[in-house]
Amino acid sequence: MPFLLILGLAGFASALSLRVTDPLLPVLAVDLGITLREAALLASAYTLPYAIMQLVLGPVGDAVGKIRLIRLSLAVLTVGLALSAVAPSYGTVLAARALAGAFAGGIIPASMALIGDRVAYAERQFSISRFLIAVIFGQLSGSAISGALAEVTGWRVVFGLCSAVAGMAFILAMIFLKGDTARGELSLQGSIERYRTVLLNPTSIFVFATVAGEGILIFGVFPFVAPMLVPHGAVGSMEAGIAISAFAVGGIVYSVVVRRLVASLGQWGMMRVGGLVAGLCYILVATPLHWTAISVLFLVAGFGFYMLHNTMQTQATELAPTARGSALALFASAFFMGQGIGPILGGAISHSYGFGTLFLVAGALTVGLGFGAAWLIQSRSKPV
Repeated sequence: MPFLLILGLAGFASALSLRVTDPLLPVLAVDLGITLREAALLASAYTLPYAIMQLVLGPVGDAVGKIRLIRLSLAVLTVGLALSAVAPSYGTVLAARALAGAFAGGIIPASMALIGDRVAYAERQFSISRFLIAVIFGQLSGSAISGALAEVTGWRVVFGLCSAVAGMAFILAMIFLKGDTARGELSLQGSIERYRTVLLNPTSIFVFATVAGEGILIFGVFPFVAPMLVPHGAVGSMEAGIAISAFAVGGIVYSVVVRRLVASLGQWGMMRVGGLVAGLCYILVATPLHWTAISVLFLVAGFGFYMLHNTMQTQATELAPTARGSALALFASAFFMGQGIGPILGGAISHSYGFGTLFLVAGALTVGLGFGAAWLIQSRSKPV
């Protein structure tokens, strides 16, 4: 089977479980007897371990081989999702989600680093964008399936289905993913040296700060989409699933036209326009529109987000060519740390000031992020 197809299947499995809880929060809150703010922590329980474990998994991939890391991560992800499906209480669901998130972090960054190893820079943004199609489909499917099934079959079936998909991806990776290479022994000193190599690049801090901002501002509000849509005519998890899935559809549209966009705007123009489009859409979400119109705004916001994020991914693959696994691990760690912090901050803001204010603030800051990051990173990047 083709190299990118196998990586895409692994990325799909990881992404499927990432966004699966967002439409489920009202259902989980009722079934587990917890508040909505406590239910939102189930999103952070996945993303924060995902972020933290990158500091371990990145050097592991560089030292023992990225394919071995992908296989191991798929195996543990399968187990973690299965435990999530049968966990008897809020605490055990939280722990199972943390286990799944910790090892899901070994799949997508390692896959992008592997693409960086095997694909020339001139074609890398397009190859990564193709890989992103599978990741986006995973996010779309996670939101859509959970939103549709939760009120019919319950949330446990949703987690069980995600576990089955991860297990299938593991089997296929074991059979078809070949050609692993390692670059040294796994040691604490070696890991520190790889991270030092990445951070010696002056561009790295701005790339990582930008993706952390993306996680906080753009994805940090996702757990609040379901309750936010209620005054806009929505009645349950299904509408939230549609809206969040529309964001992923915007990413798919982006992947189709990415080559033309890069040719016409350049990577720095992509960042500015992407931040502007995503930010303005979030600002408009705060206006009194029907939930179907808000879903369209999420679609356009997804298109804008991937214009910004895909450029950042490509930048990250070139920060340290001899330690790409570590560079992509730091990239993913920053991104998912932002996604873990976002719901915590969003819960506090929405509780005190309402969901409209939450989206207004997130939108305005996203516009500033796109323009500010483009200026800072461009001024410090070397031509490649």
